[in-house]
Amino acid sequence: MLDHGDRSDFRTQFVREPSALRHYPALVLNADFRPLSYYPLSLWPWQETIKAVCLDRVAILAEYDEVVRSQREAIRIPSVVVLKEFVRPQKRVAFTRFNLFLRDGFCCQYCGSKGDLTFDHVVPRSKGGVTSWENVVAACAPCNLKKANKPLRASGLRLKRAPKAPTPGEMHEAGRRFPPGHLHDSWIDFLYWDAELDE
Repeated sequence: MLDHGDRSDFRTQFVREPSALRHYPALVLNADFRPLSYYPLSLWPWQETIKAVCLDRVAILAEYDEVVRSQREAIRIPSVVVLKEFVRPQKRVAFTRFNLFLRDGFCCQYCGSKGDLTFDHVVPRSKGGVTSWENVVAACAPCNLKKANKPLRASGLRLKRAPKAPTPGEMHEAGRRFPPGHLHDSWIDFLYWDAELDE
């Protein structure tokens, strides 16, 4: 956790490395009680969460049964916290490998298979193609190998949909469809409370 002098970083670095989240991560909500991020889900390690509580930056909404002890007291580990100050959502989606896979539903945009994904330039770089949302798609290894350095028409492959830059709203919806493998029971209400109800 960052000190008070680094408040701007505190507000923008919500997502932590997976290795730090193995035991008792806390779901971090914005002041409007929505997750700060669905892609990937905004989680903090328990150590950072307790420090944020002590610095009065968050309020605890739910806790694990597990307790950590200091010399003076025992503290139940928070499982859901909410920021006391609202953080303005980003207006653009970062062009990263994870976000590209998320936009494409974690499936090959040529054959639809899942798993063992890489990415492909629709217009090859050797033919002037650029690395952008509009020219890069998720692809499985066999399709990537088949397309190689050929233009799409010459490869015999067809795109399932034309690639485009996603909006933050589209990525939030995509992130809700692909939650992390571990969802603690205390998180569910805060992740899906604003979902549309079935008729």
